Amino acid sequence: MTDAAALPGQPRGLVTSGPATERAVNVLAPNPSAMTLDGTNTWLLFEPGSSLAVAVDPGPLDEGHLRHVIDTAEKLGKRIALTLLTHGHPDHAEGAGRFAELTGTSVRALDPALRLGDEGLGEGDAVTVGGLELRVVPTPGHTSDSLSFHLPADRAVLTGDTILGRGTTMVAHPDGRLGDYLDSLRRLRSLTVDDGVHTVLPGHGPVLEDAQGAVDFYLAHRAGRLAQVEAAVALGHRTAPEVVAHVYADVHRSLWPAAELSVRAQLEYLRERGAI
Repeated sequence: MTDAAALPGQPRGLVTSGPATERAVNVLAPNPSAMTLDGTNTWLLFEPGSSLAVAVDPGPLDEGHLRHVIDTAEKLGKRIALTLLTHGHPDHAEGAGRFAELTGTSVRALDPALRLGDEGLGEGDAVTVGGLELRVVPTPGHTSDSLSFHLPADRAVLTGDTILGRGTTMVAHPDGRLGDYLDSLRRLRSLTVDDGVHTVLPGHGPVLEDAQGAVDFYLAHRAGRLAQVEAAVALGHRTAPEVVAHVYADVHRSLWPAAELSVRAQLEYLRERGAI
């Protein structure tokens, strides 16, 4: 058995519903898959002693899960006062409209198409509910609308799909762009250096105890894959499927469609820089 402390980011262990930090509780959605890992992590955030909570990423349109999130909050003595989205992929956002109906909350997101209410989210915004403070950190790359949420009081950051609790994420080309994604990883790293963030609360997978180690692993992984793609092109593999078959031969074929999106983003990145 591998020691979790030796793995990138020091994952906490099994993914379960329950407390993750003093101000964050996970409610795991029942949608496990190769892409969603154990399922979507729906986060309930609240200031200790407050009766109000924020829900981040209600998850898929699953009535049982949405009601379970509300029940979990009520058992904690909390009323959900606001819903936030890290990005618009269905496994994070499809249930947001129904969740808003059940809770009477507005939905705030970067993408206007996902919002319910007048307020969106953008760089420099701070969200305060019942004494809880969240700082909005734009982290495009996985998608153009991806956001992370910095929870300063717990020295934690909610990363959606920008950093996962296990493995690595895809750059969802053409909406996602590799240059943006690398910039976003560097921005998250600055949170670990300048703001003391040490905990990653991801959209999928276990909590990570070593945020800086996780970011460094992601940056190194991306640099390595980019070099492999460049080498594959030099060998004559011109199309994205050809590059995937060559570079991602160690990855299960069920993940090749997602890998192809990342390869398309990598090829675009290399062409823009005149590397291929």
